Formats: sequence, C-alpha cells, structure tokens
Amino acid sequence: MELQSRTIIVTGAAGGIGSAITAACARQGARVAAVDRVEAVAPSGEGIPAEAVTPFLADLSESAGCTDLLAEVTDRLGAVDGLVNCAGVMRRGDLLEIDEDDWAATYAVNVDAVMRLCRAALPLLKKADSAAIVNIASQWGLQPAGGHIAYNSSKAAVVSLTRSLARDFGAHGVRANSICPGEILTPPMLQQKLDDGGIAESELAASIPLGRLGRPAEVAELTTFLLSDRASFISGAAVEIAGAQQVG
Repeated sequence: MELQSRTIIVTGAAGGIGSAITAACARQGARVAAVDRVEAVAPSGEGIPAEAVTPFLADLSESAGCTDLLAEVTDRLGAVDGLVNCAGVMRRGDLLEIDEDDWAATYAVNVDAVMRLCRAALPLLKKADSAAIVNIASQWGLQPAGGHIAYNSSKAAVVSLTRSLARDFGAHGVRANSICPGEILTPPMLQQKLDDGGIAESELAASIPLGRLGRPAEVAELTTFLLSDRASFISGAAVEIAGAQQVG
C-alpha cells in the first residue's frame, strides 16, 4: 500500500494503459481521480475498493478544462499528491503527408494538455509531502519511427517538458519522470500501428528481443513505483519499457 491515502489524477483512464494505471494506484491505496474525455470509468476488480476510484469527465484540450478539473478534484477528493498524464492520440504521416489539422490535434492532446494540466496541478503538488508527476511519453519520442512525425515529435516534447519540470520544481519537492513504452498490447492504438505497418501482431512480437509485446499492467507497475517513495531520488528520467526493442 505504497500510495496509501494519496490522491492521484490519471488521465486517459478509459484506455488500456490508463485503466491499468488507475487500477494499480487503487490497489496501492491511493484515491484515484480517473479522467477521460469520452466516458467516465471506474475500474473494478480484485483488490480495488469501490470507493478508491472516482470517475471524472473532462476535455483537456482547452485550458479551462484543466483548471475546472483540478477544482472539481480538490472539491471532491481534497489535496492532490500525484499526476499521471496518460491520454494520447496518434496521427500517421511524414511531413509532406500530414495535414495541419492532424498536426494540431496531435499536439493539443499529447503536449498542450500535458502542459496545461501540469501547470494547473503544480500549485497543489507543491503543498504535498511527496509529490510526483509521471507523463506517459513513448519510445518513439526517443527513437522516431518512420511515417509518424507528429506523434514522434510530440512525445519527444513530453520527454523534454518532463525534464524541465524536474529541474524547475525539484526544489519545491516535486519529482517528474516520463515513461517511454514500446509495443504494448493496447488496442485500438496497437491495431493502428499494425494496420499502418501492414504487419501481423506475431510479426511485431518477433521483432522484440524478449519475444512478446508488453502488457499494460507492466507499465502500470513502473508508474506506481515512480509515484512512490521508493523512487524518491528519481526525477527527470525518461524510462524505456520496450523489451530491448530498437526502433528503425
């Protein structure tokens, strides 16, 4: 119960990784604000108390959505101790193929929403005894994949943003780290990757040295570790979880 009595905000909570992170935080004793844009989700299962997860609906692509969310979370759950930005979108295309609307939509969710929610949460996190931010980036933000320039560059921006937060707010007791997943079994985004590449799931798994795709629960375990006091001297890190796969 390493997150006992802490309040953690998780965005993208309806997705595969976001749902797994929400459940893992709840099992570790946290009060979780499970945030999503399209549906309110409260994961249930073994070890998850019914009262541990509170669903919230919010559109974080607008600044008002972020400030309103923080106000609602503090009104219902009290102080904020941790923030996990997991919401993300992917648009395919190289620089000559992708249009400006898809570029803007990618950055609105993958970068701008992360920035806005961190900015809205920081005054509260600075008051917490053990505050932590975990931003879900991507291995493609470190090693770009072909034909996905908007997604690659947006996730690289998340890595840099997170390192800047760690540098600027470490003195205030706020740690910030990013996680860079590789190929994780999370439909529909995984299916989009398979369709874009014209390959089968088994072929993708065979390209990974460990011989399989990652599981959302494995990303969730890393997330709860980085939120916990076990990671008390880890800040500014970009942690790959990709089974030793190299992009390219």
